[in-house]
Amino acid sequence: MQGGIADYTANLAAHLPHFQVTPVVLTSRRWPGSAEVTTPVYPTLPNWGWRSWFYIRHHLNHYRPDILHIQYQAAMYDLGGWVNWLPWYLKRRGQKTGLVTTFHDLRVPYIFPKVGRFRWWSMLALARYSNAIICTNREDIARLKEHGIGVKNPQKIYLIRLGNNVTPQPPPDFERVVWRRQYQADESTLLLAYFGFLNESKGGEELITALGLLRQQGINARLLFIGGEVGDADPTNAAYARQIQHLIKQKSLTAYVHRTGYVSPREVSANLLAADAVVLPYRDGVSFRRTTLIAALRHGCPIVSTKPRESTLLPEVIAGKTMLLAQRHDAVNLAQTIARLAQNLPLRQQLSIASTELGNMFDWPQIGQKTARVYQQLRNRN
Repeated sequence: MQGGIADYTANLAAHLPHFQVTPVVLTSRRWPGSAEVTTPVYPTLPNWGWRSWFYIRHHLNHYRPDILHIQYQAAMYDLGGWVNWLPWYLKRRGQKTGLVTTFHDLRVPYIFPKVGRFRWWSMLALARYSNAIICTNREDIARLKEHGIGVKNPQKIYLIRLGNNVTPQPPPDFERVVWRRQYQADESTLLLAYFGFLNESKGGEELITALGLLRQQGINARLLFIGGEVGDADPTNAAYARQIQHLIKQKSLTAYVHRTGYVSPREVSANLLAADAVVLPYRDGVSFRRTTLIAALRHGCPIVSTKPRESTLLPEVIAGKTMLLAQRHDAVNLAQTIARLAQNLPLRQQLSIASTELGNMFDWPQIGQKTARVYQQLRNRN
């Protein structure tokens, strides 16, 4: 399936057997199937509504796994909140299976209109009724602890980084100069890339507006959108993609914006390597919970992103040294920040080296080992 959570799950499942863990994947019937997947997959759930509880409980009773590991992101479950209360339901039913939840982010589910704080309470319920919690970044750990999660029991929360879902491995015949030509990019072009789906949190309007400002300044900038527009998760992506397309036309930038569509991992790799910089203007600030950022780092791409809300929680990110950081929600400042890269090869080279070094943190064997250790500790407690 298209999306970071699907890629993460496939990679994790592929690495766990090295640490004496036998994984299977339980998912919805939307999974199209794939001959490349070696992990057993059970696409038995009709949807992620409240009836999914019974399907999941039936699966647990039939196969009796030691651990049920929920890979959580609200969009992955159709922005519904029923999976948030799954651990509560299973414990009420006396289920003995160990419950682990990885929070890929803390975006609240939509559930239904006019429920206010109940949406956040559903996030806290998922955390409280899970036996162990894995967070992918320090920001989410801090936020959960603000609400008492893991304060009295620090052993409940673990920090395990996300892994890189795209290996730096372009097609065998890849030549950077030749690859760039398909986007009308020569040596004088500043080819900017954006990787991943667009949604409200990722600053699409600022990105397009900044591109227009750069061109008005005489900078020969082009923008490459890498990957599909919508994916299999967040249903709000489609509407937002249309909004961005309208803005591109409105600013007369159609000739300078290119889209790859959904492409193979090798082609994604080639496009990242062909770009002069990857621009990711997140409205909530740069964060290592973004797998597309991690992929760009692993490819040694110079990064332009936005300032984190809590810089102390991201000591690895040093503005001007490891990446360039613009103000959030500020297209003018974003354009000014990107412009620093134009005709400045030494700065690009410095940022490329820094990205490669940062990218080494997101190593799959280490992630698999740490996850298997969480399982073992949970089994020992039980």
